[in-house]
Amino acid sequence: MLAKNICLALLGFSAGITAAGGLFSFIIGLGVISDFADRTHTGEQVMLYEDAVAAGGSLGAVISVYHPAIPFAGCLLPVMGLFGGIFVGCWAMALTEMLDLFPIFIRRIRMVRGIAAVMIGIAFGKGLGALLFFWKRW
Repeated sequence: MLAKNICLALLGFSAGITAAGGLFSFIIGLGVISDFADRTHTGEQVMLYEDAVAAGGSLGAVISVYHPAIPFAGCLLPVMGLFGGIFVGCWAMALTEMLDLFPIFIRRIRMVRGIAAVMIGIAFGKGLGALLFFWKRW
């Protein structure tokens, strides 16, 4: 029984590390951190930005798993809301910049017909995925 629990703990830990590494590499790959450094003219602080992202992700994971009692949590809600809004805004900015790649990609592959069908297919897939996620809890 102990060996089974140890194996499950190692498997869960390694899966969590893999998922977190993928998310952090996606954030860095989108260029969110380099955009911050470029827009604030603090390019020498990129490592600090990346460390802050990793520390925030780790702290968020610990809080979501263990649910610690945080004193004066009501006072921290506006700060958490501000940081959450900044995070969502950064994701929206990065994804908007990625959407600018669609016209470039379409020109490069010389796609003349079917552009509307591709866009409708992407939108339908996103909608179906969201429906299955929230309805079936997949």
